[in-house]
Amino acid sequence: MLTRRTVFTALTFACVAMATPWVHAQQQSKVIEIGKVVNEGPRFPFYIGTYTRGESKGIYRSELNPATGEMSLPTLAYEIDNPSFLAVSVDQKNLYAVGEVADFGDGSSGAVSAFSFNEDGTLNLLNQEASGGGGPCHIEIAPGKGFVMVSNYGGGSFSTLPLGEDGQLAPATSFFQHEGSSVNEARQKGPHGHGMYTVPGSPLLLAADLGLDKVMIYRMVNGMTGELKLNDPAYLEIAPGSGPRHLAVSGTGQRVYVLNELDSTLDVFALNPNTGESEHLQRVPTLPKDFEGNNTTAEIYIHPNGRWVYASNRGHDSIAAYRIDADTGLVTLLGHFNTVGKTPRHFRIAPGGRYLLAANQETSNIVVFEIDQKIGTLKPLPSQISVPNPCCIEFVQN
Repeated sequence: MLTRRTVFTALTFACVAMATPWVHAQQQSKVIEIGKVVNEGPRFPFYIGTYTRGESKGIYRSELNPATGEMSLPTLAYEIDNPSFLAVSVDQKNLYAVGEVADFGDGSSGAVSAFSFNEDGTLNLLNQEASGGGGPCHIEIAPGKGFVMVSNYGGGSFSTLPLGEDGQLAPATSFFQHEGSSVNEARQKGPHGHGMYTVPGSPLLLAADLGLDKVMIYRMVNGMTGELKLNDPAYLEIAPGSGPRHLAVSGTGQRVYVLNELDSTLDVFALNPNTGESEHLQRVPTLPKDFEGNNTTAEIYIHPNGRWVYASNRGHDSIAAYRIDADTGLVTLLGHFNTVGKTPRHFRIAPGGRYLLAANQETSNIVVFEIDQKIGTLKPLPSQISVPNPCCIEFVQN
């Protein structure tokens, strides 16, 4: 059952050791040994969303040592079905998770769960609400902890759910059911909501719909309750067959970087954060020119310093790194960095910007990379952890 709770328990995994056919920094990672004591010092705790098929039970927890880049042995924080994407509140008091299912409650909806943190790192379930559509795959929290934004892949919709002062979820205040299709008959017969994002310093929200080849633009009517309306102009148009999945917005709100899943490209847009008017500036591939296999992209993030943007490739199994021009916002490829595993569905940059953690879904391992603070390139570090079917990483800052 979706609300089933389990006692906090240690989880033992098999070591993962693999050689890679190509590695920019030729270095083989090793899993942290069972019972190994990680060096004393401050820790960056992080939570891991998973797909609960096979050995996975739900949401796991580990800690990153910021001095060494080592991770602690993961433990189960809460047993729950398909917590495929997580978000932590701005005040760091609550964690939210989508339940990527289609049968929550009385209708064909997924679930959204609210948690608080226990002293031992386990999670305490506060409440749950319907996501409004089947297969929710992404969640983000609006500034000020007023509401969460949920993207329903299976349902082809987006919803916003208000948050109470205690962190609990309220029923959705805005719900948008998209309609239409695009040119890829296998993947774009209908709408597929994949990520909704706020624009810094702006009332606008951007919603990537993989099925429509559009990034819809919504405007906040009430920033505390999450009541939205469609903006005019209503969308950023992406080339047919691209499949926009996730996006990243610059700190000024004036540049938008859209990662396209189906054709492995990255689009750069100039955006007026007040009106939503936009201009397409650039399109670049996320793959090397000589790659001939199958690939879909997954995640994109801008480094906290605003100088670099990273995108993951599933198939090529790499992180593509780009330098961002400070004046134009255009990107230049820095290189492709093997993720020491297969299907990097998600990655997250740790607090402080020194490390990048990549979650390889198919090989069930999480790998730490050190980010060169001068040029933005990545180097794998000699430790990794095993977590079944990892698909999201979210840090909590104490």
